[in-house]
Amino acid sequence: MPHLGPLRRRAWAALLGQLLRPPSTVCTRGCHSQVAKAVLTSEQLKSHQEKPNFVIKVPKGTRDLSPQQMVVREKILDKIISCFKRHGAKGLDTPAFELKEMLTEKYEDNFGLMYDLKDQGGELLSLRYDLTVPFARYLAMNKLKKMKRYQVGKVWRRESPAIAQGRYREFCQCDFDIAGEFDPMIPDAECLRIMCEILSGLQLGDFLIKVNDRRVVDGIFAVCGVPESKLRTICSSMDKLDKMSWEGVRHEMVAKKGLAPEVADRIGDYVQYHGGISLVEDLFKDPRLSQSQLALQGLRDLKLLFEYLRLFGIADKISLDLSLARGLDYYTGVIYEAVLLESPAQAGKETLSVGSVAAGGRYDNLVAQFDPKGHNVPCVGLSIGVERIFYLVEQKMKMSGEKVRTTETQVFVATPQKNFLPERLKIIAELWDAGIKAEMLYKNNPKLLTQLHYCEKADIPLMVIIGEQEQNEGVIKLRSVASREEVTINRESLVAEIQKRLSES
Repeated sequence: MPHLGPLRRRAWAALLGQLLRPPSTVCTRGCHSQVAKAVLTSEQLKSHQEKPNFVIKVPKGTRDLSPQQMVVREKILDKIISCFKRHGAKGLDTPAFELKEMLTEKYEDNFGLMYDLKDQGGELLSLRYDLTVPFARYLAMNKLKKMKRYQVGKVWRRESPAIAQGRYREFCQCDFDIAGEFDPMIPDAECLRIMCEILSGLQLGDFLIKVNDRRVVDGIFAVCGVPESKLRTICSSMDKLDKMSWEGVRHEMVAKKGLAPEVADRIGDYVQYHGGISLVEDLFKDPRLSQSQLALQGLRDLKLLFEYLRLFGIADKISLDLSLARGLDYYTGVIYEAVLLESPAQAGKETLSVGSVAAGGRYDNLVAQFDPKGHNVPCVGLSIGVERIFYLVEQKMKMSGEKVRTTETQVFVATPQKNFLPERLKIIAELWDAGIKAEMLYKNNPKLLTQLHYCEKADIPLMVIIGEQEQNEGVIKLRSVASREEVTINRESLVAEIQKRLSES
């Protein structure tokens, strides 16, 4: 019988069993159908074993990350997380999916962007849209009144991906939040300080953080004549001003959402304003806006915020921008969004525009929506756009031709002779025990040239070489891969010598 897979062998065995069965045991009826069934099974197996007719790819809006990309990504995340920890945050993790009902009530205009999961076990679930709502649910569920937390995790949004700008359907968020009752604007100012520290530390270029207050936004809408029933949906349109011109946003407000043209024009008078503390002072005197008590509350907090930002030394990085709205419905106070600025050196060249790279704000009423008794926990936080930052860093590295080392191996254990695997295993175990990152080839008798090429290709700085002569003399060779210089040291001094060299590098 030719070489066949196990399923085919069973099919052929069944067929041969029918054909070769002794006459006394062969049935008089149905044997032909049994043979046909066995042959059919064989044909089905053959069809099943053919290659599937589909393109192997990742889903739209997602991607694999290569080892080189993971090195860059982990460096970015390390800088972000270290900043969060420097400001006293505790780590937290929540499930990738939550109850669908819980999520849809919190996002309203954006609930159509959520990924729903098939009903299993009697629960309707959706993949999380961000990390803020799960955090609020966690606070309410555990009856926590104060917490400073950070969280890094993937979120999912069912929207048209724009991968060229770092926009995905599955992406990572890094969040920092302060929950609890505190004096006004102190936690808010710290969040903006953290945002500045991270963006400066990542060396992405010059940046600006736009600041506004949802109470000011709602006040503008009210004095301009936006019906209360349209406040949230008009706010969602205004949030698109970072991607669309005012003319495009105005068209959406009027043609698609039924806002009166004269009301949209009044809003347009305000969205052009941006500045610092002086703009806050001017808005206090605005005859139309000063009629809104809600807007005046927001302006008072913004004035205090700018004073704290001056003391933190970051006021020059912050701009009050009345076009900023932040479309998510749970924001109640100060809101902010960081954008990268085009430097003079980039003028006239192709720019790496990715929109905002960080955003956040105050959401004082979200926790109460989860608490059965309506107990409230005021919160403020920020989210770092890791994917967009990663896209920028990756593009800059490509332009500069910077190479990335994909492993952190410090020492390679090698031999120029046969039958030295036991000695190599002893040495590498000794290095691992000392916390040294070490590798060796998984071969009994590798060629020395192959080992040298591996070290050079992987940029491993040091090489330990053991052979018959070294073993007899109780010494070992230590080779610098870059300079190709070799020194002979006592076998007992190996770990100490390697640690000394690594500390000096």
